[in-house]
Amino acid sequence: MPFDFENTRVLVTGGTRGIGHAVCQAFLAAGARVAVNGRTSDSVDRAIAALGNGTRVVAAPGDVGTVTGCESAVVRAVDSLGGLDVLVNSAGIGKDAPVASSDEAFWDETVNVNLKGTFFCCRAALPALRATEGNIVNVASDAGLMGAPNLSVYCASKGGVVNMTRAMALELAPRVRVNCVCPGYVDTDMIRRDDIERADNPAAAEQSLIDYAPLKRIATPEEVATAILYLASHEARFATGTALQLDGGTTAGH
Repeated sequence: MPFDFENTRVLVTGGTRGIGHAVCQAFLAAGARVAVNGRTSDSVDRAIAALGNGTRVVAAPGDVGTVTGCESAVVRAVDSLGGLDVLVNSAGIGKDAPVASSDEAFWDETVNVNLKGTFFCCRAALPALRATEGNIVNVASDAGLMGAPNLSVYCASKGGVVNMTRAMALELAPRVRVNCVCPGYVDTDMIRRDDIERADNPAAAEQSLIDYAPLKRIATPEEVATAILYLASHEARFATGTALQLDGGTTAGH
């Protein structure tokens, strides 16, 4: 049975591309009203133009790597939508880097967007979500559940998202549910650009990503979006503190 989010008010951070953009599309298809967040007004305007759906899509720009940007995005969303029922924290960055070359700037950039941004968007949205008994879905990663070489900083940020989700779920129950999804490799423009196209041998790099999961493929953004809609839906009303693995089997014992 398809999900019904008729007139549900949703804010999606990182909604201009990749998983976040697919999440916006999926919520709109299910009848929701969606506030699209991205770092700049231009990127948000382009995403909204691509999404269509007229008055059911509003802009909520803001750099979620800063507390001010998080608060601005949430205020724009709540004001434009007249409240908030669901917050999806999809904004994220990730680059390979060995420990020896991971400097303070790299740490700050990664952790600020992936972890700090998720926390402060949740904090800013909490009054509106308590008012509606809404819910939060965070986008973590299989790298938040297990280690990986050359990804120490990314693993730290996403591991923080997973355990923060659990802690928030306990603190905010019973009025606000908090869950997260933990995808493996997903076929987004970021993965194409950073992990495949920049490799010495792009074809081999793509094959290595395909082979990484026991199911021998890369997930689609739409598959991750479907999992997010489930966690945000009434059908998942008894789920909170969940870290839903969507990784083709990698965390079963890689």
